[in-house]
Amino acid sequence: MSRYAAMFDRLGGEGAFGAFLMLGDPDLAASAGLLDAVVAGGADMVEVGIPFSDPVADGPVIQAAAQRALAAGVRVDDCFTLLHEFRARHPAIPVGLLTYANLVVARPGFMRDAADAGVDSLLIADVPALEAEPFARAMTQAGIEPVLIAAANTPNATIARIAQLSKAYTYCVSRTGITGTHAGGEFDASLSDRVIAAGAPPPIFGFGISTPEHVRAALKAGARGVICGSAIVAAAARGEDVTELVRSLKSATTERVGAAMD
Repeated sequence: MSRYAAMFDRLGGEGAFGAFLMLGDPDLAASAGLLDAVVAGGADMVEVGIPFSDPVADGPVIQAAAQRALAAGVRVDDCFTLLHEFRARHPAIPVGLLTYANLVVARPGFMRDAADAGVDSLLIADVPALEAEPFARAMTQAGIEPVLIAAANTPNATIARIAQLSKAYTYCVSRTGITGTHAGGEFDASLSDRVIAAGAPPPIFGFGISTPEHVRAALKAGARGVICGSAIVAAAARGEDVTELVRSLKSATTERVGAAMD
């Protein structure tokens, strides 16, 4: 059983909470501490980014985090070392890597190196579903579970392809735009309905999760869990207690997941 499958099995009807951090932000030592801090706060899974100069899917908060890490000299090898050390400390926590195609293509053996570092899933944010098959095949061969993005405007035919290629979970973007917080906290329940109907892996909502109210709204809209990134990254940059923030967000997942999962 994969770490993701074991996590969902353990949670039962409780929503999963994923915490995103940019590796190497603001430096390697602090980044390692932040990874431990989100686990201490109760994160069920961890998603991490590799600092990249042109993160087209990311908003200003995560872009700034990538720039801080790059300015500190953090490179891909450093990120894999961080993850290898994290895996040794936290053997059961699923680790998802979110990155961009340039970094994958430029490094022969990227999938193997990621797997050796303890990565469980990989989402390449700028590879569309129609071009994802060779990447997904390479991930699977390396023992990594592919994750693809489904958006509110994704056609059903593409969602069917996502269902065919994805394994760990389905990253659902229920609103247009880039990563970051938003005040509305409104999520499209029809997206999770279509993902589930296609037989895709469990829908996890991202892009715009920053408060317990957002978490509850996402679960009510049929999400099996949520990923929060910008709010956590911004809090860390301000020197705030990331463990307490994660604890407050995780507490909102203890209610039963949305009706779409019944």
